[in-house]
Amino acid sequence: MAEQKLSLEKREVSGKKLKALRADGKIPSIVYGMKEPVMTVSDYVATEKVLGLAGYHSPIDLDIAGKKQLAIVKDIQIDPVSRKIINIEFQAVSANEVVEATTPIVILNFEASEASKTYHFAMTQSIEEIAVKAKPADLPKELAIDATGLASVDDKITIADIKLPKGVELADKELDPEQVVASLYDPAAEAEKREAEAEEPAVEAADVPADNGAKPEEPASEA
Repeated sequence: MAEQKLSLEKREVSGKKLKALRADGKIPSIVYGMKEPVMTVSDYVATEKVLGLAGYHSPIDLDIAGKKQLAIVKDIQIDPVSRKIINIEFQAVSANEVVEATTPIVILNFEASEASKTYHFAMTQSIEEIAVKAKPADLPKELAIDATGLASVDDKITIADIKLPKGVELADKELDPEQVVASLYDPAAEAEKREAEAEEPAVEAADVPADNGAKPEEPASEA
């Protein structure tokens, strides 16, 4: 049984008619993985709360017009202007079925590291999430990596630094464990480099050969 529960009602409307449904404070959705896809709808506020607590990745107990179904979120569509949820796709799953889900990678305690406190390095994260496989109840809300031990600007966080909970494995078995998740850089050194580049004298136009050094064509002689 999942920690979060959400009630859905079946819907008949689709297409342009969904605009009125959304204006009434509802979110259209669809549930895949049952005998056939089921078009559903739920209250916006209640749905947003459940998705926030479930982390968009944990299993949810759906009540579809009185029928219980365990599911995970397959996709969420966001309006690019209002940033509100406009559609959700759920994937029905079995409690004993191993499923694949995309999980966020969260890096913790970088501010407490020597790299940050002593040398004032900054960090850039190149991989924000990763696909994992597990039974629905074992799917992690996030994968946390402790960055306290970072000290040198050459230090990196790699795939190998991800500690997977029991019952969880990476979906991609061929993923390079040395692939970089996050790396460090020196903001002061970067600023000095930009200043030096800005102070470099511009190349005089007279120093640049015309037409890559090619000689102009001789004028044609008159007959």
